[in-house]
Order: sequence, then structure tokens, then C-alpha cells
Amino acid sequence: MNLFADIRSLVIDALNAMVVEGALPDGLSFDNVAVEPPRDAAHGDMATNAAMVLAKPAGMKPRDIAEALAGKLMADDRIDVAEVAGPGFLNLRLDASIWARLVEGILGGDGYGRSTMGAGQKVNVEYVSANPTGPLHVGHTRGAVFGDALASLLDYAGHEVTREYYINDGGAQVDVLARSVYLRYLEAHGQEVAFEDGTYPGDYLVPVGQALKDKVGDAFVGKGEQFWLAEIREFATDKMLDLIREDLAMLGVKMDVFFSEKSLYGTGRIEDALKALENKGLIYEGVLEPPKGKKPEDWEPREQTLFKSTAHGDDVDRPVKKSDGSWTYFAPDIAYHFDKVERGFDALIDVFGADHGGYVKRMKAAVSALSDGRVPLDIKLTQLVKLYKNGEPFKMSKRAGTFVTLRDVVEQVGSDVTRFVMLTRKNDAPLDFDFDKVLEQSRDNPVFYVQYAHARVCSVLRKAADQGIALTDTPKIEDEAEIAVAKKLAEWPRLVEIAARTHEPHRIAFYLYELASDFHALWNRGNDKPELRFLQDGKNDSSAAKIALPRAVAVVISSGLGILGVTPAEEMR
Repeated sequence: MNLFADIRSLVIDALNAMVVEGALPDGLSFDNVAVEPPRDAAHGDMATNAAMVLAKPAGMKPRDIAEALAGKLMADDRIDVAEVAGPGFLNLRLDASIWARLVEGILGGDGYGRSTMGAGQKVNVEYVSANPTGPLHVGHTRGAVFGDALASLLDYAGHEVTREYYINDGGAQVDVLARSVYLRYLEAHGQEVAFEDGTYPGDYLVPVGQALKDKVGDAFVGKGEQFWLAEIREFATDKMLDLIREDLAMLGVKMDVFFSEKSLYGTGRIEDALKALENKGLIYEGVLEPPKGKKPEDWEPREQTLFKSTAHGDDVDRPVKKSDGSWTYFAPDIAYHFDKVERGFDALIDVFGADHGGYVKRMKAAVSALSDGRVPLDIKLTQLVKLYKNGEPFKMSKRAGTFVTLRDVVEQVGSDVTRFVMLTRKNDAPLDFDFDKVLEQSRDNPVFYVQYAHARVCSVLRKAADQGIALTDTPKIEDEAEIAVAKKLAEWPRLVEIAARTHEPHRIAFYLYELASDFHALWNRGNDKPELRFLQDGKNDSSAAKIALPRAVAVVISSGLGILGVTPAEEMR
């Protein structure tokens, strides 16, 4: 059930009838005709831009179209008023019975708000993808929450979603990890060690060093790294991935696929990807211009193997092989995305940290070239998170050595609070995370305000059960505060589709806060008007009808929190 979609269908039917009657010319496209909430709620329940978008192609005045359309719409019993406003917008007021029928539909159906918009389209969402060199930090936390909520949102909107983690285990940083673990291994044997610059000094490697000792004894003590580097590298990477999986589990994140960068090397997969580009005439030998800001004397021109990424929207062509014959960092990334395309995904989404902004155009160009423009790639950048406690910046983690970990955050406030707060800002906007404020029980704390609304409904239902009230799906909706809540419920299916289409799960958090606000306003109105209270003394039938609306609110809040990966609260402590 999607009330906005239903009324839009009504508008399209009316426009088609006007074409048949000759009131509109034939051949018009109605794709840009929208039905949405009016900017000012006082203007009505819905508004359509039909006359505004059709006036120019129809060669008519907007008001003339709007007035004719209004007459058509008024013939439908769902429309109470159709009023032309301004240059040609059409404001609609729905029949009062619509709101009760809406609530009835929410309670009587299954999955209100779920959409078939995605039509089973296969979407790969890659997120987190942190180097396997340590525990996840707070920046990874935001990317993990955003990516996971986006994946759930797309699934809710009818897509077939694969959640994927790209393990960056093919670069030099994993050698540094192996050397750092070796130092902890020596330490486990009672030796004093010094962590040089560039190694990882965090305490999280202490148990890894001990585990290595338990496995190999003193076999590597005093040996050169040619004897142990490869083995410890694999051992340490596996241990770090176990740690990362534990961190993600604390946050309620479970990946479908862990893809190893290392699996691309020595297997011909990088060569295959570049061959595919070469066959399209997009690989050549050339010399790049010096980067902007480089003085000529600092620049050494050299011939390299280049990808002609400018043919697919990039600013400059990109090297894929260095002059010494080794691959650039970009080459395995091309191969990885080629693998995604070959796996048959219809769309790709990458969630990167803010420091990867320079990678966006080249990666989009690569996917466009590899798929002949068939597979879109959307890259979402998550901005930094600043942590505060007691009004001061949150101190670094001793366990991690240099940063605040995901585990630090979740242990402080819990997974539900962490996830919701991380989605209270758009992904590309900086986020302040104040440990004190996110636990406040006030309207200023969105997660509390939404959870409190759900808990209030649960409280009403418990009391109703104690009083022996038999629930009904047929509501009684009369007061303007009740109608305001019903109107907000009507927006849910539309909001889901907008958020899914724009890849913006923060819209769900914003909507839930607005719904909770309208619900709390209705609750408080009952203090002044006893007839609006959900439980009416001695009137079980009236109570059952009043409870239907808050039950519908709980359905939507529960669904929205489910998308965000947050467990709805049944009571507040």
C-alpha cells in the first residue's frame, strides 16, 4: 500500500483521459509528474506539479491544465478538494476516511513500506574494506554502519543485495604487520623489543604473538625474515580478520563475501582485466603531464602503461603499471571491479573514507569501460567522526596504540545507539559523536526520542492486555493530531523509495524522528483532551479503536529501525 503512488496513478489516469478528450495534446511524457507532500501542510495533504511540467510541451498555460485536471480528480471519492495554487500547482485534500483505511491497511497487511522498485536488480555493496592490520577504528565504524544500512535499505526496496568486504592483503602494509607480529612473538619468548616507526605497536598484537609462539615454538627466533615473513604474514592476516569479524559482529554487521586482494596476484586476473581494456583500445604506453603544483625540476617524465580513463569521464589518464614493470595500486582495483562486473551485478556501490575522494573518477571510469557503461558505480564517501566525552575530545585507545576503536565506541554506548547516531547526518557531512549526549533521555537525542515512541506504544499494549481489551484493526481517527500522525505514516513507502534511489539511509533516521515527534505530540495532547487518550476508562471498544493508530506507528518505527540495524525498545530504562 502506497498512498502517494495510488494518488499519482489517479493523476496519470486523469491526464490520459484529458488526452483522449482532446484537452491535452497526444505524445506527452508524464515521467516527471509527481505527487508529494505540500511544502506547507496548511495547503493540503498532497500536491502535484502535473500542470507545471506539462505546460511547455503542451503549449498551454499551467493554470488551464491544473483547472481541467482538478475537475477530473474531484470525480474520485478519495479526493475531497482539488485546489489550484499560484502559477499552476494543484493542492489536494483527501477524504477523511482515507486515514482510517490507511491505518487498517498497515495493520492488516504484511510489510507496509516494502517496495518492488528494485525489481530484483543485483547490487553489490562494498564497505569497510579496512586494511587487515588491526582492529577497526571509529572512521571504519561510520562506513560500516552506513554501508550496512544502505544494503538493508536496498533489500527492503526490492533489490538483491550482496554485502562485500575487500581485504587489502596484497600490499606492503601486510609485510609491516608480519614484522610487528614477529616483535610480539619475540616478546612472548621473553625478549625486549623496540617498535620502530612504521610498525604497529598496539597491544592487540600481544595475543597474536603469543598464539604464534604456541604454534611454532622457537622456530623463528633469531632467524632472518626470509625464513618467516610469508608464513607470519598469512598467520597474522588470518588473526586480524578474525578480530575484524568480531568487531563487525559487535556492531551487528555480517558480510556475505570477503574478497582477498592477494587472490588477484599471480593468477592472471589483473592481466585479464587490463587485456579487456586493451581490447577496447584503452591501454597504451605514454608519458603523463606533471601533476598540478609540481615544479618542472621535481618532475621526471617516464613512459608508463596507462589506462585511457579520460575516455570515460576522468580528468587525466591513469598509470596501471610502473616503469619498473610492477603494478600500481590502481591495477588490482581495476581487476577487482572487473570481477564484480563478471559476477553479473547490475549495479555497484563502494563506500570509502573521505580520504579516497581522489579515487572516485578513476574508479568510475574503470567500471564504465569494463562494462561498456552498462553497470553504474556509485561511490559514497563517509566523512570524519569527532568523538567527545565530558566536553573534551575522547582520548586515544591504549589497546590500539594510535586511534579509538570500534570496540571502544560500542562498549561505551552499545550497538543500537552507535548505529542510529552514525546515521543522523548525511554520509558526506562531518559527524560529532558526544558520548554524554547520545545517552541523554531528551528530545534532543534522536535515538532516545524514537525508541521512546516505540516503548510508549508497547506500554499501551501491555496495559491493554492487562485490561482484557481485544485489539481491532479498525481505527478511530478524528482529531487533527491523529490525522497528522496518519499523514506521516502515509509518507513511509514514498520515503523508502526516495532513500533507496538516492542511496541515502540517513533519510530513514530523519523520518523516524519526525514520526516520533508527531506521535509524542499526540500523546501529550491527551493530557488536555482525555478523549484522545489511547486507553479510555471503562470503554474497551473505544480504547481498541484508539490503540490502532499507535500500533501502526510501532509497525513503521520497527521497520525503519530494522533497516538501520537497530533493535526497537519495548521499554526504557
